[in-house]
Amino acid sequence: MKISKLHYITANPLHAEEACKGGVDWIQLRVKHSNDDDWKMIAEETKAICKKYGAKLIINDSVKLAKLVGADGVHLGKEDMPPDEARKLLGPDFIIGGTANTFEDIARLAALKVDYIGLGPFRYTQTKTNLSALLGLEGYLELMKTCVIEHIKVPVIAIGGIKINDVEEILATGVYGIAVSSAISNSGDVTATAQAFIRKIKK
Repeated sequence: MKISKLHYITANPLHAEEACKGGVDWIQLRVKHSNDDDWKMIAEETKAICKKYGAKLIINDSVKLAKLVGADGVHLGKEDMPPDEARKLLGPDFIIGGTANTFEDIARLAALKVDYIGLGPFRYTQTKTNLSALLGLEGYLELMKTCVIEHIKVPVIAIGGIKINDVEEILATGVYGIAVSSAISNSGDVTATAQAFIRKIKK
């Protein structure tokens, strides 16, 4: 299973389409403070967009919704359903990602056989409440070294306030890829900014 090196996180189907036009092939739909019907409608709209562009759709938090709309995967936070339970419900081919803030989290998720790990936060971000301690470049470097020592090979995706000028330094720590929300969504030109991020990653 191929995990993308750029995960775009959004609640907006229009932004998802603009990002896909720029070459993004992995959309994580994170909809907070919305009722079930609205979330389902947004998820179905985003799924149609992902299908049109051949992108993967990952639903944040909700295993039930991911199954209902036929998404490609689910991203589970620490308060959500445990990954092994989700796997039983969703089957072997479904992409399951989990959130980590420490090496203990990484080891636990790796043991539960997630497909990728979202590790953060890199820096302060307004898109997330109750932030854990910031990792910064030093934190990623330390954690990725420990993963090598412990033979943990699950793709690690850096997340949390990442801007375009951070990309090369973050990837140099040994992480597999990055997840971005605000830096693309609030850029004024989602398509062009998505393209710019992809170019940086490919360098």
